[in-house]
Amino acid sequence: MAAALALPGVVPGAAAQSIPDEGIFSVRYLDYRDWQPGADRMTVRSPALFVQKPFAATWLFEGSLVYDGMSGASPRYFNTLSGASGEGVKDYRTAGDARITRYHDRYAIGVGGAVSSERDFLSRAGSLDVRWWTEDRNTTLAFGFAGTADRINSNNGVADNETRYTLDWLVGVTQSVNPDAIVQSNLTFSRGHGYYDDPYKPLDTRPDYRRIVAWLTRWNQSFPSADATMRLAFRVLHDSFGTTSWMTEAQWVQSLPQGWTVQPGLRYYTQSEADFYRNPPFPTGYVPGENYSADTRLAAFGAFTASLRVAKAFADGWTGDLRIDFYRQKSSWRFGGDGSPGIDTFSARWIQAGISKAF
Repeated sequence: MAAALALPGVVPGAAAQSIPDEGIFSVRYLDYRDWQPGADRMTVRSPALFVQKPFAATWLFEGSLVYDGMSGASPRYFNTLSGASGEGVKDYRTAGDARITRYHDRYAIGVGGAVSSERDFLSRAGSLDVRWWTEDRNTTLAFGFAGTADRINSNNGVADNETRYTLDWLVGVTQSVNPDAIVQSNLTFSRGHGYYDDPYKPLDTRPDYRRIVAWLTRWNQSFPSADATMRLAFRVLHDSFGTTSWMTEAQWVQSLPQGWTVQPGLRYYTQSEADFYRNPPFPTGYVPGENYSADTRLAAFGAFTASLRVAKAFADGWTGDLRIDFYRQKSSWRFGGDGSPGIDTFSARWIQAGISKAF
C-alpha cells in the first residue's frame, strides 16, 4: 500500500534529459483491500490528480493531489486493534506535492515540496535534485537531497505532539548500454531521529533514530522485433533496526494493435526481522526499559506480488489504463532462513484505474 500511495516528488530519481514537449493531466482511482484467514482488515479508497506542464521553454511544473479514506483493523496475532478505543482504524489522508524543474543544456535542477495530513499525523517535506548528462547524452548522473518533518498526535493520547525528522540523500547513474537497453542504479541513504514507536500497540518501544541504506538497479531491454520491452529491477536495503530486505521484479510491456498495451509483472520481496522484534505469545521477551515490538511488519517473511496492467491509447492524446495487483505474504516464504513463527498468511489486492490527457 505504501508504494501505491507514495508521493512521487519527495525523493528524486533520474528523469528525462530534456523537457517534455507536452503537458499531462491525469485522474486516478485506487481501491485497496487486505485480509487474513477469517478476517477482513484494511480498506482504502483513494482518488488522485496529477498534472505536468512545461512552460517558458525551459521550465517544467509537476503536481499531484491525493485523498485516502481508510477503515479496518490491525493484523491478527499479538497486535491490538489500532484506534483510540480499540474499534479499529477509521482515518483519512489528504496529501499533495509540487515540483518545478529548470532545464539547461547539460543539466537540470529541481525543487519540490509535499504535505500529508491525517487526523493523528502531519508530514511536511522538501527536496532538491540535480541531474547532469554527458554531451552524447548516453550517461546521466543524479544527485538528490530531501528533508521531512513529521508530527504525531495519536488519538489515544499515547503520542502527544511527538516529532520525527528525516534527511535523505541519493546518488545515481543512468547509462545507455546500446540502442535497445538502458540501466539505472541508485544508492540512497536516510538518517532520521525522533519518535518511531507505534502508539496504538501495547509495549511498543523502538529506537529514537533510524539509518537506512538502499541500492536499487533497473534494467530496461527493448525488443523491436516483438514491439515489447522487458523491465527488471533489484533492490537491497538495510536499516539500523536490524532488518535486511531484498526485492526483485520483472515486467513485460507488450504493445498490441490499435493502441493497446498489456503489462504483466511479478515481484518477490523478503526481509529479516528487526533486532527488537519478539515472536508470540505476547509479551514474550519483554524487558522494561529495552526496545520491544510485536508488530508483524517488523517480522521475517517473504511475499509475492502478481500484477497486470492494460492500457489503451485513444485519439487526441487520451489514454486509459487499468491495473490489478495481488499480494500474498507468508513467513515460510522468507529467502535464506526461517520466517517468524505464529503469523497468519496476509493477502492484499489493489485495483487502479486512470485516464490521462496530453495537451
